[in-house]
Formats: sequence, structure tokens, C-alpha cells
Amino acid sequence: MERKLYFAVKILAAIGIVLALFLLWEQLFHPSFQPCRINSTINCDAVISGAVAKTFGIPTPLYGLIGYIVMMLAAIYQKKTVLLGMAAFGLAFCMWIAYVEIIQLHVICPVCVGCDIDIITTFILACTIFRYKIEPPPPSN
Repeated sequence: MERKLYFAVKILAAIGIVLALFLLWEQLFHPSFQPCRINSTINCDAVISGAVAKTFGIPTPLYGLIGYIVMMLAAIYQKKTVLLGMAAFGLAFCMWIAYVEIIQLHVICPVCVGCDIDIITTFILACTIFRYKIEPPPPSN
């Protein structure tokens, strides 16, 4: 069971890496084709060029990229505490960004919503893995 949970975390981390790379690519290169820009309310501009584009002077998507890479490595090497810690930090970070986007800027970033769903699920799995105890097999007669 625990192996399946780690596998699911690896899949979610891979999805998170792709989403973070997409936002970082948009932020760094400002391509003319922006599939994330639907209208003035639903777009990724808040993250790539707005108030949450940088956190402590570092592009915000870079935090997500590094976090998802660390969670991927924690799942590969089955480091429960690292996985739970990074998932908790990622959840808090994503919820802060969601708050700023929705409450302060009145903008919804579709990619960020995907990241939010991804990190919430990863956090739940990390909590499950952290609590999961492998029972020793019964002695064979």
C-alpha cells in the first residue's frame, strides 16, 4: 500500500514540475501565445507579472519547481518527514498565493488552481504515508 502512495506522489510531483515549468517559462519569455489568458479575471498574469510574480526577489514559480523536485526525490527515496514537511510548506505557500490572487487581486490563475489541487492531494497522501505503519509479517511456522 505504501508503495502505491509513493507512486501517486511521484505522479503528482511530476505534474507539479510541469505546471511550475510552464509558469516559469511564461514569466521569463512572455510568449505571444498565452493559453492561460482567458479574460481579465481568469489568467496567469497575476503570477507571471503581477503582485505575486516574485517572492523575496525570486520568481514565484521557481519555488514551486524546487518544491516539487524535492517532493519527487523524497518520494523516490521514501523520506517521509521531508515529504510531509515540503508538502506542508507547499500547501501553505499555495494557499497564500491563492488568497492574494482571489481576495486581493480578484484574479484566478488556472495553472495555480491546478497546482492547488496537486499540492492538496500531495499533502493528504504525505499525511497518509507519514502515519502508515508497516506491520512486520507474522512469524512463519
